[in-house]
Amino acid sequence: MKNNLLRGSLFELLAKNYLLFTLTLLAIGGSVFWLWNTWLDEIYRPVDWYAMVQSEALVQGDYASLESYVSGEGNAFAVYDGNGQLAYASADGFDDSYTAGELACIPPYLDATTTDAYETTGEDGRPRYLLIKHRYENGGTTEVATMLLDEHYRVIFGGFGDGRDAYSPLEYQLLSGHRFPGSFLSCYHFQDARGQGRTLLIREALVSGDAYFQRYQDSWKIWLLVIPLYLADAGLFIWWLSRKIARPLRRLNDAVVSQSEGRISRVGNCGGTREIRRIGESFDRFSDRLAESEAERRRLHAGRPKLIADISHDLKTPITVIAGYADAICDGKVPPEETQRYLHVIQAKAQTLTELVNTFHEYSKVEHPEFVLHPQRTDLCEFLREYLAVKYDEIDLAGFSLEVSIPEEPIFCPLDRPQFRRVLDNLLSNALRHNRLGTVLFFDVAVSGTQVLLRVGDNGAGIPPERARHIFDPFVVGSDARSGKGSGLGLAITRRIVEKHGGTVDLADRPAPGRSTEFLLRLPLDSGTVPGNPASI
Repeated sequence: MKNNLLRGSLFELLAKNYLLFTLTLLAIGGSVFWLWNTWLDEIYRPVDWYAMVQSEALVQGDYASLESYVSGEGNAFAVYDGNGQLAYASADGFDDSYTAGELACIPPYLDATTTDAYETTGEDGRPRYLLIKHRYENGGTTEVATMLLDEHYRVIFGGFGDGRDAYSPLEYQLLSGHRFPGSFLSCYHFQDARGQGRTLLIREALVSGDAYFQRYQDSWKIWLLVIPLYLADAGLFIWWLSRKIARPLRRLNDAVVSQSEGRISRVGNCGGTREIRRIGESFDRFSDRLAESEAERRRLHAGRPKLIADISHDLKTPITVIAGYADAICDGKVPPEETQRYLHVIQAKAQTLTELVNTFHEYSKVEHPEFVLHPQRTDLCEFLREYLAVKYDEIDLAGFSLEVSIPEEPIFCPLDRPQFRRVLDNLLSNALRHNRLGTVLFFDVAVSGTQVLLRVGDNGAGIPPERARHIFDPFVVGSDARSGKGSGLGLAITRRIVEKHGGTVDLADRPAPGRSTEFLLRLPLDSGTVPGNPASI
């Protein structure tokens, strides 16, 4: 039975890995094709004209040294002085001189235009010469200009925009590319070391169709490499399967058996094929998540009594007050003149219960695995100024003052604005709730590397060190725990939201001078924000 299962698994694995074998064959075929194509392209190997025109020797007039750049039959260059006289030629065949008009008929080096020439006969039986200039744009060509010349090279219609109405026979040959058959001629204007104008003519040989066809006929021998490569690949693949499959499969099977028996097991680097290694890695990730889930389950189970006790404590007091006051009113124990006060107390405690329930709901929502943000590119400086402007009256009425340090330059961050506003609300309410009148609140913004640093602090009572270590834990408040001042969930919610933004929030061990408490929020900068502005630290 076990052997049958092993044979079945190997058969399935062989079926899957047949695709890998096929891809390997395709890679071999592609490699041979690349080699064949490269061999054919050898005939087109161009001269590095660009390196030559950028050479310092060209400017210094050391033209002979430039011949080291030229290779291949038919490739050559020549240099003409400012008067169009030949100063140097790497090969024979160049004209002794050119006029300015003749040089203007030679296309510039690296110019994205070509000229096609057609010789026809007009209705009168006389020769006609049609020239069509094209420009290469975005991988294609577009017609730039058309010009028709008569037998004396006079312009009949059209033109190339140079204002000329006639050309010499040599100018026509230069325009049409017929001056040097089998080659492409271009010019490059430059100044030598003395500031004298010079013209470099580049004659680049064109490959004939016959030469390329002969090379193509000789290229079939390269494809004979497919046979030995195929045999070698097949042999290697068979050996690889026979020597490397059994051991990793056994390790995987042992790990699965251990997992089924309740023992968390990891495979590690089991070796074998890529597919098997991926299975092992997936199995290990599954085991790690299972271990984490088990640890989280145990932690939650251990903390459940405290969680229930904390929630019960927070709900018990307002419920007790509401029930007691309501019973007193219903039993007629409250004087008429006190009834309104009792109702106000009931209303206040009911509002407290509502806030607690909303906070518990918000905490459960941000802790849920499916909790996601909807960030937008936001100027944090402007967002913070608007927030503090709205909150200023609340801060002032509470008897607090405000000091801010916000750069004028925008600092962009990806923010979920409603959720980040909740972060600021939690930090602000925490400071207002746990400090005395006259406390100064501080908000500072600065760029630090690829992050923005937001400091929120105060000079109030501070947080005891023994409680500061757990300040972000649920149901922990800044003063006495379970004092009734808040739910103790605000900072836990704050930390979760900031982490979802890809940032961190910490309580500073050493607040800035003049501050007793300081929270440090680090948020990632938007990709379009350049660090190093005046706000950087």
